[in-house]
Amino acid sequence: MLLTNDTRIVYVNGQYLPAAEAMVSVFDRGFLFADGVYEVSSVLEGRMVENDAHIRRLQRSLEALEMAMPLAVAELVAAQQELLRRNNLKEGALYLQVTRGVADRDFAYPGDTRSTLVMFTQAKKLLENPLAERGMSVISVADIRWKRRDIKTVGLLAPSMAKQAAAKAGADDAWLVEAGFVTEGSSNNAYIVTDDNVIVTRQLSHAILHGITRASVLRLATENDLRVEERPFTLEEACAAREAFITSATTFALPVVRIDGQVIGDGRPGELTRKLRKLYIDMALASVRG
Repeated sequence: MLLTNDTRIVYVNGQYLPAAEAMVSVFDRGFLFADGVYEVSSVLEGRMVENDAHIRRLQRSLEALEMAMPLAVAELVAAQQELLRRNNLKEGALYLQVTRGVADRDFAYPGDTRSTLVMFTQAKKLLENPLAERGMSVISVADIRWKRRDIKTVGLLAPSMAKQAAAKAGADDAWLVEAGFVTEGSSNNAYIVTDDNVIVTRQLSHAILHGITRASVLRLATENDLRVEERPFTLEEACAAREAFITSATTFALPVVRIDGQVIGDGRPGELTRKLRKLYIDMALASVRG
């Protein structure tokens, strides 16, 4: 439910509107069919982090669903920057959603719709996340999502159910398991660190989202002489790991210290995870300070 005192400005199809006035049609295919995609860019010191990569992934998702970009890239980025300015956002996230647009309800793609573009900001503390100090607890749940998880669609009911299951269990999040292997977190990529200090995460495929933060963290790891192995890992392997962690645009890298009630390592955020978080934050701050 939208708070009545929400003072944010929201972008809807070229207009910057008070949050209470920002609306889309009940016939929008994003509402009727989850026929749309989205991106979330983190914001530090008033500037977006790795936004170019998020825009490229947006284009890839749209192409996979035979949808057009709603604006030229330069125009889209300019609108993002204007939205940040109007909301005076210094730290948090900018959410962007593109749907196929408005049409009478029919499963087949309509041929003449205009895309719906919605953007809004969220103020969040990204740098001072308490989970970075105490670590996360996660539970395992069955991965019931569709088979094209590399497309960042707005169809997020299964991840929402996973997060709700975690909340009911008193955990911070859920890791999704399919055929005995961890695919990813409910809204993040998942990793373990083996006893011989190898970072393990699932390889890119249709089975997982091709995380922007994932790519940067793995690059930073390699540049700092840390070993990386891209392959599936089991829940049992995760529970026996030295460390575990997740990455996403707004969490950067966060340690996982408990899985299904089992303590990981010594139950505290691991040294390698702390190092990767610092490396990523240093890189992100350097990029926004230009």
